[in-house]
Amino acid sequence: MKRGLATVLAIAGGLAVVALWWPSAVVTASAPALVVAVAELAGMIGSYLVCVQLLLVARVPWLERAIGLDRLVAWHRTVGAATLFLVLAHVAFMTLNQWITGGGDPVSAYLGLFRVYPDMLTATIGTAAILLAGLISARALRALLPYELWYWVHVTTYVAIFLTFLHQISAGPVFVGHPLNRAIWMTMYGLTAASIVWWRALLPVLRFETHRFEVVAVVPESPRMTSVWIRSRSPELLRAAPGQFMLFRFLAWGHLLTAHPYSLSNVPADGLIRITVADLGDHSGRLRELRPGVKVLIEGPFGGFVGRRAAGPVLLVAGGAGIGPIRGLAEQFAQMGRSVVLVYRASRGDDLALYHELERLPGVYLVPLVGRRSELGYDPLDTGSLGRHVPDAVYREAFICGPSAMIERTAASLRALGVADSRIHFEELSFA
Repeated sequence: MKRGLATVLAIAGGLAVVALWWPSAVVTASAPALVVAVAELAGMIGSYLVCVQLLLVARVPWLERAIGLDRLVAWHRTVGAATLFLVLAHVAFMTLNQWITGGGDPVSAYLGLFRVYPDMLTATIGTAAILLAGLISARALRALLPYELWYWVHVTTYVAIFLTFLHQISAGPVFVGHPLNRAIWMTMYGLTAASIVWWRALLPVLRFETHRFEVVAVVPESPRMTSVWIRSRSPELLRAAPGQFMLFRFLAWGHLLTAHPYSLSNVPADGLIRITVADLGDHSGRLRELRPGVKVLIEGPFGGFVGRRAAGPVLLVAGGAGIGPIRGLAEQFAQMGRSVVLVYRASRGDDLALYHELERLPGVYLVPLVGRRSELGYDPLDTGSLGRHVPDAVYREAFICGPSAMIERTAASLRALGVADSRIHFEELSFA
């Protein structure tokens, strides 16, 4: 219901932008006028979608509760692709108009726009920064880049958006000489900026003043996995559930400049939460260097990968760092009296972090699947193997967490075993 309302509001906003553009559009039979009209509409819709993009990841509670932050991030990527297309279309059509009216070549035509429209330099710099952010968000390239680089390129897009906004107000025919239109556009951008500043910057600081989050222990769980225990001084206000994730900014050298998403690996109790993180060679690899007493800014909790929804027997499947949220869910389901089967996939035995904790959980049947596929000669998560280890899988609600390839293989095997899509829940360990 709320998800549909959010979609309707976004579409209504787009139609309002078209209505704003229409009276000022110069639509005649001449080619240059048609080209300029299309360019202006592409630019305005693209600018509107920039605001939509930002609101999707502004941590607005109403949106997060209604849709879930993981789906909001997915929508953010989709809207981002449309935004890039419209921004490029705006530049292309404006250049085409200058080429038609002034002649020459496309490069000269684009440079000619600098003589005609104000703030073209700032708009060009801003557009280039937005295109760069879009480029490094492509999955193939994103996988090759450190999280920190991705994060800071995206932070620069806030400056880029401001630079392009100046060009819109000073050069757009919809706004030049139309104070009401300018006021509407500035209000839209102002409310978007206020949402980001409040929910993503000020609120975490205010929450810290209440909770005074701090690290109380750092525990190596395996050669490549580390747990960090964090305490809140106001445990009664700590509303987080197993399976959810939070954004953590540790106030220590090497951690201060970025906030990273990590899932909880325990059932929060007595104001204590725990994250269990795999060493991926960047920020996560330095968590082992943290010391007790380090303060933490925390946003969240986020995510819909929560165990309260299951009413019957459950199947949990974890791989790699996915054992963190799965560990928390296993404990919660055990406390709820559910029948729990936990399939734990790892390439090596010493990668089975938290294994001894899981063995001690009452009511949890633990199935370790250890070994590389090349060594075993088969995939431990294929239909036949999974069916042998969990013969009653079709009757269980399934929760999968780990690398995307593992999730896809496991979900396909479960479907082949007769588990309905509505009973398969998963969370990919990626936020970018």
